[in-house]
Amino acid sequence: MLDLKLIRENPAFVQEKLNQRGGGYDIQPIVQFDQQQRELEKTRSTLQARSNEIGKLVGQKIKSGSDPKGEEIQALRDEGNQIKAELGESEPQEKDLKAQIETLLLTLPNLPGDTTPIGKDETENVEVRRWGDEFKPQGGNFLPHYEIGEKLGILNTERATKVAQTRFVALFGAGAALERALIQFMLDRQIAAGYLEVLPPFLINTQSLIATGQLPKFAEESFKCSDDDLWLAPTAEVPVTNLYRDDVLAADSLPIHHCAYTPCFRREAGSYGRDTRGLIRLHQFNKVELVKIVHPSTSGQEHQALVQNAEAILEALKLPYRTIELCTGDLGFGAAKCYDLEVWLPSTGTYREISSCSNFFDFQARRGNIRFKEAGQKGTQFVHTLNGSGLAVGRTMAAVLENYQQPDGTVRLPDVLQPYLKRQTL
Repeated sequence: MLDLKLIRENPAFVQEKLNQRGGGYDIQPIVQFDQQQRELEKTRSTLQARSNEIGKLVGQKIKSGSDPKGEEIQALRDEGNQIKAELGESEPQEKDLKAQIETLLLTLPNLPGDTTPIGKDETENVEVRRWGDEFKPQGGNFLPHYEIGEKLGILNTERATKVAQTRFVALFGAGAALERALIQFMLDRQIAAGYLEVLPPFLINTQSLIATGQLPKFAEESFKCSDDDLWLAPTAEVPVTNLYRDDVLAADSLPIHHCAYTPCFRREAGSYGRDTRGLIRLHQFNKVELVKIVHPSTSGQEHQALVQNAEAILEALKLPYRTIELCTGDLGFGAAKCYDLEVWLPSTGTYREISSCSNFFDFQARRGNIRFKEAGQKGTQFVHTLNGSGLAVGRTMAAVLENYQQPDGTVRLPDVLQPYLKRQTL
């Protein structure tokens, strides 16, 4: 959530930063409602002060001998009653304006960071680096991962569709084992890098989704339990970050680093006709997420470290990838700065996103009221929150199957996974 005080004091700056995103965001309704609410608040304060003054005057005059039923006292009481009536009308108006401001603030995305490249869309993202060109398989006729999986009998979408619907997959035998091995490998590496593992609830309430920015904007992308105030988690970012909602943390407890495995559930409402086969775009998929809650002064370096932690998984698996810095026009709703990791898929000769590593600054912390307090200082500050996939498991499996496919139809396992699976090939 954006800082209302910043909008109030520097609306031109806020509007300019929002314009860098595109999307036609307009803060003028908020500015107008805020002005009206503050005027009402000022009027209410003046009326309340006069009401208090009248109460004292009535008591003083009666004490000094005025007739309690006389005209002077009655005039004061009539004025007091009129003020109470006006207060009764203004208080709900003020409450309604505050609610409208809150609703509008929830629809505004985060402001791009000062170092985020300015651009209109994904075509203007900036490639930061590439890694692993020497590991790209040579030759041609690379099968897509779903054909490899089907030939090996480890991946089946038809049976999954029978159980659920399209965009679900069932893994068998070594396929299921490979999925588990990837999850365990990712967790082991991130724990070794200093992250504390969390296994959060997979069902989350509405307030949690509001806090991290999925609601109200992305309601159509999420699965909701119709009989409860519960939703299926779209990513572990939501439950893990919300473990600290409404908390005031001690400054010396920061930074907090968590890693978490969860299944993730998304409608993929805007992806009709895209990636309809295989593991790239599913309604249900597994992911290991990295979440950081940090002091604002360190969030920049914490972001770079988080990106490196995600990259380290790809490098350990010897999967070629590139790192892209997103421009303002391609930023996610809550991100101020974001890097995407894209893994090489030889069947299409393209890089595909496998991790998105975002720094939200205080955007989520304001929505979720996550604060910290410095020892010996008055007041609190909002933390900065960050997260990134470390990694999306299904897409990692797809990359392993494609990059390690052999001419004889088998798949050689990356060296680091062989101890988990106790085999060298699929």
